[in-house]
Amino acid sequence: MSGEDGGFWADAYPIIPHPAEIIVGLVAFAILYWIVRSKVAPAFERVLAERQDAIEGGMSRAEEAQAEAQRALEEYRAQLAASRAEAASQREAARQEGAVIVAQMREQAQAEAQRITAAARQQIEADRQQAFNELRTQVGRMATDLAERIVGESLQDDERQRRVVDRFLADLEQGRTDGAGAGATAAREV
Repeated sequence: MSGEDGGFWADAYPIIPHPAEIIVGLVAFAILYWIVRSKVAPAFERVLAERQDAIEGGMSRAEEAQAEAQRALEEYRAQLAASRAEAASQREAARQEGAVIVAQMREQAQAEAQRITAAARQQIEADRQQAFNELRTQVGRMATDLAERIVGESLQDDERQRRVVDRFLADLEQGRTDGAGAGATAAREV
């Protein structure tokens, strides 16, 4: 045999380990498996579960935050739309109120203008009537004086004087304005 004595097992089965090594290896593996299974694996599982919960919780919190942000955005948009609608209705109400005020002011101005125009017409008519009456009185006096000079008698009778004046004015209005025709007509009435 050779100088090294490995025994029967090493000579007969050089590749296969000795059964005592296999038993010691199996016992060591079992002890190591039990330590890993009872101590290390639960810690890994706990850490993995915590990470998974954190990830899922983070995702759910992110989804909740996104849903909350979406609700807030929709609420903001609804408030913005309501504000715009309210502003539009207020603008429309102000426009209508302005139109009503303008219409009222226009009506008041027209009424005032009509009142002023009516007062002016009345004043003009009163002035015209006053001027006509003054002119009639003056023309009547002048016609009476002229008739007295032409006829040579007094026309102090009020009724006769009024008829002469009316006839003279009627002749003037008809276009017979020459002095002789008017004087002759006045003389005929006397």
